[in-house]
Order: sequence, then C-alpha cells, then structure tokens
Amino acid sequence: MRKLNRTIRIFTLSVLLLMGGACSEDFLNRPPEDAYTTDSFYNTDQQLYMAANPLYGGVWFDYQRAFLAIGDMMSGNFNKGGTDPFFSFSVTGSTTDLLNASNSVWTAVAYCNSVIENVTEKAGPNCTPAVKNAVIGEAMVWKAMAYFYLVRMFHDVPIIHSNSKLINDGTATQIKKNPAADVYEYIIRTLTKAADLLPVDGVAGRINKWTAYGLLAKVYLTRSGLGKSGTRDQADLDKAREYAGKVINESGLKLAENYADLFTISKGNRNPENLLSWHWVVASDWGPQNAMQADLAVQNFTGHGDGWGTWSGPSIDLINAFGEDVKNLTRKNDDARRKATMMMYGDRYMNWWRNKGGFLCDWSSESVFASPTGAFAVKHIVGSKEDHIAETGGVPSDFMKTSLSTHLLRLADIYLVYAESFLPGVNSTTTNADALAAFNKVRARAIKNYVPVTTISFMDVFKERRLELAFEGDNWYDYVRLHYFEPQLAINLLAQQERGSYNGLSAYYKDQSQPVTLNSQRFTPVNATFILPFPEVDISINPNLTKDPVPFDFSIME
Repeated sequence: MRKLNRTIRIFTLSVLLLMGGACSEDFLNRPPEDAYTTDSFYNTDQQLYMAANPLYGGVWFDYQRAFLAIGDMMSGNFNKGGTDPFFSFSVTGSTTDLLNASNSVWTAVAYCNSVIENVTEKAGPNCTPAVKNAVIGEAMVWKAMAYFYLVRMFHDVPIIHSNSKLINDGTATQIKKNPAADVYEYIIRTLTKAADLLPVDGVAGRINKWTAYGLLAKVYLTRSGLGKSGTRDQADLDKAREYAGKVINESGLKLAENYADLFTISKGNRNPENLLSWHWVVASDWGPQNAMQADLAVQNFTGHGDGWGTWSGPSIDLINAFGEDVKNLTRKNDDARRKATMMMYGDRYMNWWRNKGGFLCDWSSESVFASPTGAFAVKHIVGSKEDHIAETGGVPSDFMKTSLSTHLLRLADIYLVYAESFLPGVNSTTTNADALAAFNKVRARAIKNYVPVTTISFMDVFKERRLELAFEGDNWYDYVRLHYFEPQLAINLLAQQERGSYNGLSAYYKDQSQPVTLNSQRFTPVNATFILPFPEVDISINPNLTKDPVPFDFSIME
C-alpha cells in the first residue's frame, strides 16, 4: 500500500491540518490544502466538521493491512501462510505492516491534537458552541481510540498531549515512554471529557455520546486485568458495566435485524449499531478509500485487476469454531455469522455479481479458488464495479478502492462487554438476568431458532466475541486483555489453534473420492509476543523508546 504521507513519523509530529483531497460524499469532504490558512479557516460550523473529517478515514489509511494482520492473523482467524510474521508470532521491528500501523496511528494522534488545539483557539464567532464542542469531542474520541490501539500493541508508549508544546520545546525526538497504566488513565480521562462535550444524537455516522460511553466500557474492561493475576479489578469491571449499561439501556439503539447487512455500503455504512467506524470513499486521490477488498477478494472477482485473496482465507481453527467441515458439502450451519464472515464451497452471494445472478463459490477454477483452508473472507468485500454502483447509488469502485465503511466498535460488542463485566475471572460463571439478556441477544440475532442459555461462563463470552467480531480487527486484543491477568491461558489457547492447511481440496470438490490431507501447523507464543516491538526507524530517531517509562504528568490535563 502506498503511504498517505511517507514523511510523517511519530517524533517529527508535523501539524497535520486540512489534509486530503476533495471527495464525492459530503460527510468526507476535506477542504483543499491551499485554500485556507489555519487562522482563516475555522469560521463556520461546516468548516469545523470538515476539519475533523480526515479522522474518519484518511489518517488511518496505512493501518488497513495491519488492522487484519494484528487483529485477526495473530489471533488465528486469518491464514496467509506459516511464513507470515503475524500468523507465526515472528513480528520484528522491521516488519512492514507494523511500521505502517505505527505511522498511521501516530499520525492520527497528531491530527487529533491539531483539531483539538485549532478548534479551541481559532473557532470564529459564527461557530456555534454545540458544534465546537462536538468536533473537539470527536477528536478526543479518535485520540482515545488511537491510544487504545497503541497501548494494546506496544504497552508503554509516549503520551503526546499537545503537538505545539513539543514543537515549541524542540523535544519531539527525545520524548519518553509512559507506563501502560498511565496510558489507560489518559484514555479514560480523555473519553470522559469527550462524553461531556458530545451530543446525544448527531449526524449519522459521526461520533456521539454513546460512542464515548461504549469505548469507555471496553477500555475499563481491558484495564481491569492490567497488573492482576487470576482475577480482575472489581472497580474497573463495575465501571465497564456502568458505561455499557448506559449504551444498552439509555441510547435507544438496537441490534440490526440482519447481521450481514452491517457489512454492506447501503445498509451498513451508517447503521446506528456501528458506534465508531472509518468511513471511506472512492475518489481520484489516494488515501480516502477502503483498500481491503483488494487483499481479500479472490482473483478475477472485482474486475479491476486486484483481488489477491485466492491464496489466503479464514483459518481452519475459525472454520472449526463455527462448527463447519470443509469436506461436508451440505451447509446446514444455523449461525448467520458464518456465511457473513467466510465463503465456503457451495455458498452463493446474491449481493455479489448481482447482474449475473449472484456469485457462487464452486471451486471450478483453481486459479480463482485456491484457499489453503477451504474458505475465503467475506467481510470488507463489496463485489464488482456494478455491485458498488448499486450499493452507492451510482459510484463505481476502482483498483484497490471501495466506499465500504470499516467498523471499529459495534453495539453487539458492547452487549458482550456488559456480559463479561459480571465475570471477574476465567473460571467465573453467572446467572445474572441482565448479563444473560445481553449475551442471548447477540446470539439470538445470529442463530435461527436459538434457545437462550440460563448461565454463562467467561469462556462462553470469550468464544462468542470471536464468532461475532471475526475479521473485524479485534480478536487479538482479546488475547492481550486475557494475557494481562491469565498469561499462561492466553498462551495455551493460541498454541492449541490449528494454523495449518489442507492438500487436495480442489480435486476433492470435483470428485469426492479424492483424498484430503491436513498439514497441521501450530505456533506457540511467549509472553513477549503480547507486546509488539517498536519499529526500528522509531528507535533510531528516538533511543528513549528503549528506556524505562516515566510517569505522566496529569496536571497538564487540568
């Protein structure tokens, strides 16, 4: 993938203002870079919103491959082969997608700081206080999300509260790390302030108060195990339950009726279940688009010359988790999430190639269907150019470009956070009616004729999160959260996963008398696996990254 800005690195902290090109959708309009100065731009409510718009897409562009590489390859959901460093737990400081991820997330932090500072200091008299607060709140939530990724990837990281202070001090390349505990506290304080500023309702697809509350719930749940052993901090679990409960009981939001709709442009991009999303758009410029279809779709699928997913796919372990068998040609799985997550032999998708009667996964061509596991990714895929036109109402897709939103926080996630908040340890169970209601709603939406359970365990919720959120860039962070307080269990669960491949699938699907053999492969992580290395280029610029962290001065937030 091309970089959004190859010169931006973590410690140069360039002030990223008004970045990106014009787009075809009002929600994502960016002002042209040469049309305004920072002192003359922030004069209307529309301009304030435009200043924050790159946070919903462009600044995150380089994180797209790492989104699945870290979130789903490391967690064992996505198989790109045993030599892939994320899949085999062999990531180093020179791994390309790690470098891109670091670049993108720190870019987001810098841009958030710029929006917060400029809207606070430069908003003109014609800007309404409500919109000014909303835009600052949006930037705070995005900043909290960026740090939530950073602390779960790298653990101890520098907290950059202000771009201008570091630039004025000339200390951008000497900044020191802060402890993970301080980073979590910073995220929580930032989100708490954002929740006070954000509206209850707002523009569809934009951040509102429920986004901040939902993210607070997930952050508290994650922090509850930090530094613990065997059990978690009850006060943090209580806060996770409190904020998740606010979203569930006060927002009025409901789960979308059809799970698969969440991952379409027409029904999913602005679906209110999706609390926080990257919103992409096909444009002439490079950077505001969703490029994930190019990596995941099978060859000759999109019509644009991309489509490199022929040789990868959902892992055997994830296939097994859904109760599927690649050799069973009769699909009777009652869980709608399976077909919405992975495509297997015999599956037909009427929303793909709709002008040709739908797309059939029939393995008739080995050059198209060659997954080593017997499945292909479904989420993040729109279809052909004609499908994209139908979904958007007239906009065609292009090479490595779709307008499908990427969802980072969904209401179903919050239901499962709520249920887990009643379970302080991995051996915990609960019969609490509220916890059961939250858990059962998620499963009932997905499973036909579902019979509600009357007790749940920690592992029930942990496994359910995998099925609900597979291929949404999230599952690895569940293992990081588990490793905080049950490190050996996190290692064991990952070491037990089947990360191998099959031989003979193509021949078998043409003639069921042909043999299929399993090339079993497993990888065992170590404790160090759960903290990714800083990119080597960052360490070369700032050697302080190799030193012990120092406490953060929270007085600067007052």
